[in-house]
Amino acid sequence: MSNAKARITAVTSGKGGVGKTFMAANLAAALARRGERVLVLDADLGLANLDVVLNLYPKITLHDVFTGKAELNDAILPAPGGFSVLLAGSGLVEYSRLTTEVREQLLAVIQKVAPRFDHILLDTGAGISDVVLYAVSLADEVLVVATPEPTSLTDAYATIKVLATQQQRRVIRLVVNQASRAGEGRVIRGQLQQVVDRFVSNGTDTPLRLELLGEVPHDPAVREAVQRRQLLLDTMPGCAAATALGGIAEKLAA
Repeated sequence: MSNAKARITAVTSGKGGVGKTFMAANLAAALARRGERVLVLDADLGLANLDVVLNLYPKITLHDVFTGKAELNDAILPAPGGFSVLLAGSGLVEYSRLTTEVREQLLAVIQKVAPRFDHILLDTGAGISDVVLYAVSLADEVLVVATPEPTSLTDAYATIKVLATQQQRRVIRLVVNQASRAGEGRVIRGQLQQVVDRFVSNGTDTPLRLELLGEVPHDPAVREAVQRRQLLLDTMPGCAAATALGGIAEKLAA
């Protein structure tokens, strides 16, 4: 991997509550354990919660950088797990829509930090708002997080369709969280791929391919780690979900 510019992965989802931020934080820890310099940037600019997941109390956020109150270097913080974070503010209504100013500022921040890291994970908001889609457009690759519940899969498909049509994405990576049985991720990927082939790829020269990076099993240890506001890879590194996350990180790094 070149040190000249980080590989940027957008971690996104069709709906909230599927474990997207949990996934981004723990994948960052797993990548850091592999010796990578990793940054997680909270790109959910108005409804940030990465600080909550990591039990951090930032004095400086991206909002301070955007408004000129702080330097970018001062906003990059060390996180548990051996990676760095750039945290956003929460409850800031000015980031609920994509203005030209927000667009330029987010792009500038990513361009400045890219040479300093091997891998940057953009923890985006959920859904297909213009803020989310712009953040995703800045990434080299997209990782969609979904759970087996029908509403999550419906929203995941909607997100995949928009990314394929608006951004001409031809490979989208998928992680199925909270799988209730082994192999469920493979089944879900197959179902989504069928719908994509029929309604998205039909008539296009290059079909969209969904690549399953892995499934994270439903594991009581996850809930415990989230409630403690700790990384699963730190608290229970040997549990089934942590092992699955390690495997996903390995594919992400490959």
